[in-house]
Amino acid sequence: MDLSFLFQADSPVFTWVVLPLLIFLARISDQTIGTMRLIFLSKGHKLLAPFLGFFEVIIWLIAVSQIMKHLDNVLCYIAYGGGFAMGNYIGMVIEEKLSLGNVLIRIIPRKDTSELIRYLRENNYGVTSVNAEGSKGKVDIIFTIIKRKDIDNVVGIINQFNPNAFYTIEDVKAINEGIFKKPRKTTIFDSLSFGIKKNK
Repeated sequence: MDLSFLFQADSPVFTWVVLPLLIFLARISDQTIGTMRLIFLSKGHKLLAPFLGFFEVIIWLIAVSQIMKHLDNVLCYIAYGGGFAMGNYIGMVIEEKLSLGNVLIRIIPRKDTSELIRYLRENNYGVTSVNAEGSKGKVDIIFTIIKRKDIDNVVGIINQFNPNAFYTIEDVKAINEGIFKKPRKTTIFDSLSFGIKKNK
């Protein structure tokens, strides 16, 4: 079956279906790359960000040039806006999956922190605690800088030892030295644990 008519510039199918679809896909691509570029830039990846920026602007120029050639085609505008929105979403999902960078977790527990601090240190998390004065008296503020991929694990530890603790999570652009949890190699015994966590 000959489908060449779909790509003929004067074809109604090309004008109202194929072209908006191509613009939509191009906009998804360039906006996804753009979102990733900004994320990498904020994380301090100075070489990767410009590399992505080159491809981002090339794809954007192609999409915009097609818009300018078909100013009377409202579907092109819709495709352009839709691709922009979807590209933002996809870029954020990809960044979340990659779990790039480090974060600072600031914890203000509601009860004794000794067990929480001990457990974090035993699991190779760097912990700094300071005494402070809260609205209801003296409190200990705990700081730990961790890999972003470890957030769920650390939050689970906080909830285990100090339910209802107040904590904040902030991105950290750069760090120098410090203690970070080293990934443990999985063994055959992990598959036999049936998801049961050992209490320490």
